[in-house]
Amino acid sequence: MEVLCGILGVACLAYYGLMLAVGMDFSFIWLAGGLVFIGGGAWLKFAGAHGLHLPGPVKVVGGIFLGAGLVLFLAVEGLIVSKMNAQGEENLDWVIVLGAQVRGDVPSRALYRRIWKAEEYLKEHPDTKAVLSGGKGDGENISEARAMYDCLVEAGIEKERLLLEERSTSTMENLEFSAELVGKEQRIGIISQNFHIYRALKLAEHQGYRHVCGIAAKSEPLYQLHFMVREAFAIVKEKLIGNIR
Repeated sequence: MEVLCGILGVACLAYYGLMLAVGMDFSFIWLAGGLVFIGGGAWLKFAGAHGLHLPGPVKVVGGIFLGAGLVLFLAVEGLIVSKMNAQGEENLDWVIVLGAQVRGDVPSRALYRRIWKAEEYLKEHPDTKAVLSGGKGDGENISEARAMYDCLVEAGIEKERLLLEERSTSTMENLEFSAELVGKEQRIGIISQNFHIYRALKLAEHQGYRHVCGIAAKSEPLYQLHFMVREAFAIVKEKLIGNIR
């Protein structure tokens, strides 16, 4: 068991190094995981060598907490996975494209994937219009909405089909401010990365959207594991503070 803990610890630390190198937020979770695994493996080896054993009640209580945490984590991951292949409905009134990072004037890979999915849907459904939602953050010369607009117009989408929402800084605000522009009664699709669809839909439903569905864009394969873990914590947080039911 100590060997397995060591392998998992090294893997977590290596992944932490990768996340840190690309400036990924929430990367500390892999550092914490690596230290826990390595520390646990070291303890098991030390305890085995010296004949040390944890008291029975400590094992039972610890096992209960670890088991409950694992069950909760897997349940939340199941909810995330349940919406990862969502492709929306035909001929929606609007799609809301959620913003993601822009580096200067250039969309990030994550945002490009959302743009490509929006382009695909809008070309297949010429009567559908889009709200491009995302403000201007640190390191961004233009708003995320403007970056999406420029790319979609260049791809041949008519300007009159695109509505910009340039104030939002979070998913909650994306949905809130977009609803101010188009209302909550129409048939609306939400375009975002696959791991993000479940939470986005739950936030929209909590805000009172009447008919909403998800349209999942692909995510970067190398970072998918990180996004899945981070998203599980984000969903629990939204639940605890009352943003989702």
